[in-house]
Amino acid sequence: MARLDLQRPVVVTGGAGAIGSVLVRELLAKGAEVRVLDNFSSGRADHLPGGGHAAHLSVHRVDIRHQPEVARAVRGAGSVFHLAANPDIRLGTEEPSLDLEHGTVGTFHVLEAARRAEVPFVAFSSSSVVYGLPDTFPTPEDYGPLIPQSLYGASKLASEALLGAYAHTYGLATTIYRFANIIGPTMTHGVIFDFFEKLRADPARLEVLGDGRQSKSWLRTEDCVSAMLVAAEKGRGPVDVYNLGTDDQVSVKEIAEKVVAARGGTARIEYTGGHQGWAGDIPVQLLDIARIRGLGWAPRWNSREAVDRTITELAARSA
Repeated sequence: MARLDLQRPVVVTGGAGAIGSVLVRELLAKGAEVRVLDNFSSGRADHLPGGGHAAHLSVHRVDIRHQPEVARAVRGAGSVFHLAANPDIRLGTEEPSLDLEHGTVGTFHVLEAARRAEVPFVAFSSSSVVYGLPDTFPTPEDYGPLIPQSLYGASKLASEALLGAYAHTYGLATTIYRFANIIGPTMTHGVIFDFFEKLRADPARLEVLGDGRQSKSWLRTEDCVSAMLVAAEKGRGPVDVYNLGTDDQVSVKEIAEKVVAARGGTARIEYTGGHQGWAGDIPVQLLDIARIRGLGWAPRWNSREAVDRTITELAARSA
């Protein structure tokens, strides 16, 4: 089946986000023409080369909830990387329609635009949260049943189902990425970013949701994007599913202590208690990455190295 085509424009939805902007840079470096689709609710133009003004790059302010806007932007493309979504799991708890509209419905609009424009390949950024609370670690791609604990996870799983249906019904080639916790210098949400924001508001106290024993793997944006491209280039099935993560874990407690140390080491850490940080939080996550390793990919940084690197970068940014 047709896979990643760099001879025609590549569309990246959510291309101004923390992951999307890194993907855009890598695609441009490979000589591709890239179209970024973003509503700029969390993405930023200054994440992109030249602030969005670079050779072979076009930026379109598009809300994927609006089918005609997506359809116009996708025409003539050879591939689509669909990353646009609500970026913060907790927001979906407060506003239940958010993940349905920005996630599931938005994914339908992207797939329908690709079908009508005869785009042969669509890649999708899913999440490890589709596994829910697994009892197998590391968790492989064929683990089941998949019972998400959050509306965000439910939306990602529903979107995966849509990709499968479009692949088998209309002949699209698709790749699904189940991300671990992706971190990097331009992140705008997530536990590390949140800790810095909390300490900026109150340098004397850091509130940690849960008991701090939540333990997860952390993958740098650069490693995430390199894995995405390897999978897109080397995948062969109508629906390829890959876990993207690292082989180790770091606890939230350790991250809190590292962030406090990076901010001077004087703040007291207070835990709200409970094994979950919030409703829908997955307290333990470790993915089996043997399948993506089988394509010749490996992370450059393990979880601890990725966390340390990111904390150093965010500390410098907040100084």
